[in-house]
Amino acid sequence: MSTQTETQAPAQPEKLFYIDNLRIVLTVMVILHHTFITYGASGGWYYTQKTTNMGALIPMTMVVSLNQSFFMGFFFLLAAYFTQSSYDRKGAARFLSDRLLRLGVPLIFYSFIFSPFLSYLVYYFGKGQHITYLQYLSGYDNWIEFGVLWFVAALLLFTFVYVLWRSITQKATGHTNLPVPTTGRILLFALTLGIISFLVRVVFPVGWVLKPLGFQPGHFTQYIGLFIVGLLAFKNNWFNELPARTGKQSGLFAMLLLLFFPVFYIIRVKCNMPVSWYSGGFHWQTLLYAVWEQCIGICIITALLTRGKRLWNKSTPLLAKLSRSAFAVYIFHPLAIISLSLALRNWVADPAVKLLLAAPLAVICSFLIGLLMVRIPGVKKIL
Repeated sequence: MSTQTETQAPAQPEKLFYIDNLRIVLTVMVILHHTFITYGASGGWYYTQKTTNMGALIPMTMVVSLNQSFFMGFFFLLAAYFTQSSYDRKGAARFLSDRLLRLGVPLIFYSFIFSPFLSYLVYYFGKGQHITYLQYLSGYDNWIEFGVLWFVAALLLFTFVYVLWRSITQKATGHTNLPVPTTGRILLFALTLGIISFLVRVVFPVGWVLKPLGFQPGHFTQYIGLFIVGLLAFKNNWFNELPARTGKQSGLFAMLLLLFFPVFYIIRVKCNMPVSWYSGGFHWQTLLYAVWEQCIGICIITALLTRGKRLWNKSTPLLAKLSRSAFAVYIFHPLAIISLSLALRNWVADPAVKLLLAAPLAVICSFLIGLLMVRIPGVKKIL
């Protein structure tokens, strides 16, 4: 039998305000990401009005590419960081039932109620098909549609695997004395993720979606890797011990890698290659992009963690409310984006101009909806 010393997790600060603040930033990035896709950047969304202005498309593509390199992986990292402490505090049964309530209920709601309603808005206003909601539902054949809650579905899957692993191993899960990663090891980890991502994308290119789950296997190498890192980070107190120097070095690497972005355009032009070769298939360009993506993404995450710990580990009443509503904002932000884009659809302006108005309004409206949702009795117990 394990002793208390063996099973005790490393001491953690009473409140990691900077992680709450990072969640707010990541949630804003999710909103902007989908708004950029609405008006021109590559990717799928409920309703789009794509610009053809290359002067706007290039920076929009850069923003979406940078976001994709780290923001969802960062969510998995932070979710995993608090998994063990929650499991140890509640026990397997209560931990699993709590996850099923807080993740499963929103997943069911979004798939069977919210997503059909969003699709109806687009069908009625965006496509001009003026039929009743009941008429629309009678022909709706996409009831299992996780949409943006693919993340919640994946997190539930990772949770089940974690609970199964804990029940099988029955091992102490406390401090394992793994040293905090150096910059070199972080880059080696990112390189490894890039190579594995390339191998996955040979078969499952970026954009290939596993329906109805909404999973893109081309990105899941990072998600799985960072979820495991999050578990190890808690056990070894890495977040607290990660030195500022490592964060600064990682930030410098990220900026250098950002300067590499024009090279992708030059390669495409010089090689006269389709842009899809960066997304998947057995091409050296696929390998190059996968390694670049993982290296810049992991460096950004590392830099944000150290900067957040040093500068953002504080809270205010407003930040506390924004953090409390972040999950609700994530669930309901499509309503804000779709409503705004439909309201602006007849405005005679280039979609890139519409983006300048829609992006800040989408962030504000999404958080207003989220703040309202967490005040509703019953709902706030889940969200």
